[in-house]
Amino acid sequence: MSKPSSLHGLPAPFEHAPLVIRQRRLPWALLALLAFSYLLVPALGNDYWLNAILIPFLVLSLAGLGLNLLTGYTGQTSVGAAGFMAVGAFASYALLLRVPWLPLPLALLGGGAISALVGLLFGLPSSRIKGFYLMVTTLAAQFFLEWVFTKFPWFYNHASSGTISAPRLELFGQNLGSPVGRYLLTLSCVALLTWVALNLVRSRIGRNWMAIRDMDTAAAVVGIPVVGYKRLAFAVSSFYLGIAGALWVFAYLGTASAGSFDINRSFQILFIIIIGGMGSIAGNFIGAAFISLLPILLSYGGQTLLGGSVDAGQLQNLQKIIFGALIILFLIKEPEGLVRLLANLGERLRRWPLRF
Repeated sequence: MSKPSSLHGLPAPFEHAPLVIRQRRLPWALLALLAFSYLLVPALGNDYWLNAILIPFLVLSLAGLGLNLLTGYTGQTSVGAAGFMAVGAFASYALLLRVPWLPLPLALLGGGAISALVGLLFGLPSSRIKGFYLMVTTLAAQFFLEWVFTKFPWFYNHASSGTISAPRLELFGQNLGSPVGRYLLTLSCVALLTWVALNLVRSRIGRNWMAIRDMDTAAAVVGIPVVGYKRLAFAVSSFYLGIAGALWVFAYLGTASAGSFDINRSFQILFIIIIGGMGSIAGNFIGAAFISLLPILLSYGGQTLLGGSVDAGQLQNLQKIIFGALIILFLIKEPEGLVRLLANLGERLRRWPLRF
């Protein structure tokens, strides 16, 4: 009896051969992308592109990655991402201010570690509640943390403005205060943490997270310690968000207050993973690019294509309408976001003209 053939006319064992080839070529594509980001972008990009577009895009991608590990991979809904970003930002600032000899990487790691502890604390209710009630708990964490950093002046060094300012950024004696230096610092952090996340989701921890996401009762039946892995997801997610919050202040804003990490920032990060694709590493970057570039495109269209007839307030309202419509569209038509749409389009192009 002959072996069944695939749709492409190949024997079944070779049906996915093109996919294997693409997977082998993928590391080379990533290396080329890293080389382009490290070598060509600093040489060709101007200060506006580095400060206003690339740095916030990278930080928002990292924040989306942190939330995606919790929501997309573990299935724990959270709307308090900005609160944990604030913990990382204020903790890293306090470490650099009160421990002057501490190197910048250790300060960022310390801020992320403190944010992980806070996330673990607020993740304790996940052992008993889930869904809407867990979302309300994270929402309470968002408002509580924002209130703490506003109420107690110690966190912002008793400054009359109630803000924290980025300290002098140095690494191995090199000044990172220039736009190129801050871009390279952000890129290095994002690249390293993305590599860690890729290995994490492919490990036993990631597989257990996805089992809990799909059906936590079945995961518990097969012996997965569901409570422990849920709390671990909160801690790891908050660690990523804490480092993203520190970079948001140190590399992008330069100065920030607790209001810089309000509920709108949490929703922005949630929109990134919904539009980009939940349960996807690449989706965080696609969603962050969409969120970062859409306001610029709308501003350009309002000022150039429409002759400046649309004011800034109307453009902001239009942006909110577009975001809301896209959220509804993706939740109904394509819950896996833009990353799935692009994958389907690539698959159709690969089969064209035989099948489209």
